[in-house]
Amino acid sequence: MSIVNWGILSTADIARKLTIPAILRAKNAELIAIASHSASGSASLQAKKFNIPKAYHSFEELLNDPSIDAVYIPLPNHLHAEWVKKAAEAGKHVLCEKPAALTVEDTKEMIEVCEKNNVLFMETFMYQYHPQNQRVRDIITTGEIGDVKLVRSHCSFFLDNKNGNFRLTTETGGGSLYDVGVYCIHTIRDILKQEPTHVYAKAIHKGNPVDISTTGIMEFDNGVKGVFDCSMDMAQHMSYEVVGTKGIIQVPRAYRPDLFNGEGIIQVISNDGEVRKEIIEGDEYKLAMEHISDCMLNQAEPRYDSKSTIHNMNTLEACFASIKSGTEVEVSRVD
Repeated sequence: MSIVNWGILSTADIARKLTIPAILRAKNAELIAIASHSASGSASLQAKKFNIPKAYHSFEELLNDPSIDAVYIPLPNHLHAEWVKKAAEAGKHVLCEKPAALTVEDTKEMIEVCEKNNVLFMETFMYQYHPQNQRVRDIITTGEIGDVKLVRSHCSFFLDNKNGNFRLTTETGGGSLYDVGVYCIHTIRDILKQEPTHVYAKAIHKGNPVDISTTGIMEFDNGVKGVFDCSMDMAQHMSYEVVGTKGIIQVPRAYRPDLFNGEGIIQVISNDGEVRKEIIEGDEYKLAMEHISDCMLNQAEPRYDSKSTIHNMNTLEACFASIKSGTEVEVSRVD
């Protein structure tokens, strides 16, 4: 087998705008089915729009299709664990939107079900497959910016339509931390290649049951700090920077380079003020789909593995604990 046959559970915006086109561009993936629980016929409409051979009117029907090798799950956050487990039990590999689940316990459980059924699991974070991120790691390795002392990440957007939006309810796992803060936490952990020991986070609710904005500090054993802010109530700002003893790396198009036709930018600023700008192009969604499909075809571990997913959720859970207590909290260790 040289092609992975994909199905999609849901006709969510992110699937229609980003993931479906990426599967269609990927060399080793084919989209053969889409499903929706909606009675509006949305699955049929999207199947017609994207020339998808099969449209199902329930998720169960799609999971029972033996021709489907893998499923992509872009459902609201609170439904991830349930449908990841059902997909795994149906023998389907799984690509699940972030956050993988709402708790560490749920995340571990769904990954265990995937492992028990010998299917591969991967949480998204498509941005990491854009080559600008590897270039950042290469620059750090050369020692050009000296010893890394701080990683700062920003991920925000302004949510226009707030009425009835699932991002603003606790029942669906809403809030800025779950929605975009996970990117910030992932970036800091990925750049530093270690787990934080302590976190402090403070949230703003503005009358909402969930955090509309959150700012956090992550502390690491070697004294390096990670600082992040995430929001659904600010202008779009999706960037990160790495501050060293000799210079700074800035990545202003970190999480959505696709908005700029895949053009990423890296700026390296030295201590004497000299600025070097690099343009790096890539199709992160296509590259991500090809990577996960290749792992499925070759029974290989994804670059972003299940253990990392659990650790990211563990840090996220610690941030919620800090918000609740109003104090810095120690990040528990997970296997």
